Amino acid sequence: MKQFIIVFSFIVVTQTAYSQKLFSVNYQNQADIKVFVVDYANQADLKVFKVDYSNRAQGNKGLWFFTDYSNQSDKTLFFVDYANQADLKIFFVQYENQAGWQNNSKKQLLY
Repeated sequence: MKQFIIVFSFIVVTQTAYSQKLFSVNYQNQADIKVFVVDYANQADLKVFKVDYSNRAQGNKGLWFFTDYSNQSDKTLFFVDYANQADLKIFFVQYENQAGWQNNSKKQLLY
């Protein structure tokens, strides 16, 4: 029984640790990550699909849910005006199956 509780706890922690609930802040110094939206998918580090419900934004796969309040989010974002200011370049896709990482070296930003 003790092993079951340990394994269950590990699963719950890993599932919530990688969820992608985000909040867009108004000032750069409030953000965990600075993001720039590129014009073309091949320029992006991550292709993002915006989901409608927070429970669909599980895993570090580019499925993002934007929260209404910063305390509900896992990470805060600031959208910068120029690509050279960004920690992460993203491209918004139309379909969920298009989302995903192009540049795996940036994955740690969203853990």
